[in-house]
Amino acid sequence: MRCTARIENRARRDGYLRIAGTDEVGRGALFGPVVAAAVILDPARPIRGLNDSKQLDLATRLELAPLIRERALCWSLAALDSGRIDWINIYQASREAMRQAVAGLDPAPDLLLVDAMTLDVTLPQRAIIHGDAMSISIAAASILAKVGRDALMQEWDAIYPGYGLASNKGYATPDHRAGLQSYGVTPLHRLSYAPVAEVSLFPAPGEVTEQYLLPLEAIAVSG
Repeated sequence: MRCTARIENRARRDGYLRIAGTDEVGRGALFGPVVAAAVILDPARPIRGLNDSKQLDLATRLELAPLIRERALCWSLAALDSGRIDWINIYQASREAMRQAVAGLDPAPDLLLVDAMTLDVTLPQRAIIHGDAMSISIAAASILAKVGRDALMQEWDAIYPGYGLASNKGYATPDHRAGLQSYGVTPLHRLSYAPVAEVSLFPAPGEVTEQYLLPLEAIAVSG
């Protein structure tokens, strides 16, 4: 499986001009928001090395992210916080974060490429299985989302020490689980996830109501 511009080039032959890719990061984490990005790449300003963010090391992601922001026709980030994730479930929260990221693009796309799902948008879209490993537009979005979310984890590690957030990025690693056992949950933990619910004084999964939502201002950045 190779990440190329083949899907985008085929779409251009079909008459589409502004092709956006979108992806999200953080679905499996116990802590923090799910972050999504949307990107319209400029075919006149190609970027070498684009690939699924999970296949790239940290140094490569940090090298590619500013190139994407500089050379793309436009890009956008959006996030849904842990309270919203608990309220509507992570699948729907991921779709909503991506929808918001797409809505933040200016100019608006005329075709949307999504990694393995469809969104509630009116523009034409194509769900691409393993899209982040096949489409450079989706790969670019995955890199921006990953770099953006990792930066948030670095900041929150200083606010909530003891959970290893800077290294585990909020996922259910042994050090994060140990932190939950030692210090309990923070306002940014996802109460509907079993490892968090097990040590929480709040409702168990499926019992979360509006009174327990703890809004976190979602990032909404574009360029």
